[in-house]
Amino acid sequence: MERYHCSQELLSRALKTIPLGTQTFSKSKTQYPFGVSPYFLLRGIGSHVWDADENEYIDFINGLAAVTLGYKDLDVTNAVRAQLDEGVIFSLPHPIEIQVAEKIVEMVPCAEMVRFGKNGSDATSGAIRLARAYTGRDRLAVCGYHGWHDWYIGSTSRNRGIPQSTQDLTHTFAYNDLESLYRLFQDYPHQIAAVILEPMNVVEPKDDFLGNVKELTHQKGAILIFDETITGFRYANGGAQEHFGVLPDLATFGKGIANGYPLSAVTGRADIMRLMEEIFFSFTFGGETLSLAASLATMTKLQQQPVVETLRSQGEKVLQGVQALIERHQIHHILSVSGHPSWSFLLFKEISPYSQWQIKTLFLQEMFARAILTLGTHNMSYAHSDTDLERLLAVYNEVFAILKDAVDHRYLDKYLRCQPLEPLFKIR
Repeated sequence: MERYHCSQELLSRALKTIPLGTQTFSKSKTQYPFGVSPYFLLRGIGSHVWDADENEYIDFINGLAAVTLGYKDLDVTNAVRAQLDEGVIFSLPHPIEIQVAEKIVEMVPCAEMVRFGKNGSDATSGAIRLARAYTGRDRLAVCGYHGWHDWYIGSTSRNRGIPQSTQDLTHTFAYNDLESLYRLFQDYPHQIAAVILEPMNVVEPKDDFLGNVKELTHQKGAILIFDETITGFRYANGGAQEHFGVLPDLATFGKGIANGYPLSAVTGRADIMRLMEEIFFSFTFGGETLSLAASLATMTKLQQQPVVETLRSQGEKVLQGVQALIERHQIHHILSVSGHPSWSFLLFKEISPYSQWQIKTLFLQEMFARAILTLGTHNMSYAHSDTDLERLLAVYNEVFAILKDAVDHRYLDKYLRCQPLEPLFKIR
């Protein structure tokens, strides 16, 4: 389509030198239906972004939930500019490493010591290595999505290139199903080093699930790790562990820790963290100062302004508005909405003869055409205004009507102007 002409030209060019045309699966053509999607963004301000064709969107993806304050936040930008005058990387550590580590210890309940990485996968892999070193065990129990490294991704359908011996050491359990975790401990007695999970994603923990996981994990001599890559600095200033009142032994952070700058962190009990001096977890750019300056400014703003409260209150308006529209259009059989107000999900269902991916493709096609950038989640930012939310719900009102007509009358093929998406792999 002419609307996405420049994006499609750039994609064609990118595919000649970059597999998938980008660095991240979730930003690639696997997630955005060809012909009806933007593929490249040029800039962002607040809650709005502009694509390569200069189409403007209200962004509810926000850098895959990495941008919590909004694009081009003035406080973060000024901090980075000031640090740039001093330098980016040095031959010895810069004091800002200490400042950011101290700020994390101040804000995160379980944090006693801190080490930095550049993305969430660095942090989760560092935490796993620590747990294995501390316990002397090899096996892992996992729940949720934890990054691209061998130890985790080998447990998914995207396991090409992962040695079978590595795949065999990682075992999955189901969220809100304590029995499924208990069975793993029964099947592999005294062998599981760590239990790692996202403390929440699509649904709330039930019946003190997180507390019971902690108790069971400690009973069995394993380490509890919360992957707070997304929930950290979003559910509460101290993450989901503060929100739910359950402290893990180790926790990992990324995404919103620096409002989109590349930084992650491993933190937790000092007796475990000190093993960082014995294992190998080392990055040339682990102490890169621009991201650390961005992080310090971000966390300071979280303390000084009602960021988390605003994410929750604005997100609640979205959840309530979407639920009301589902009721109005009577489309419970097509989709539902779930999750925390700051990070909620539209859940598409299988409705014969259509797959959830066919329905989601039509949804994306119509949302992009109406200038809403989404992947079916609401990754709220501090910059989302009431006007943004009113526009989102007005667009949903139009698109939900289309989905109902397409599914109930089996007109989906007539509406679609592209090939349907196919699943990458199920992570949540």
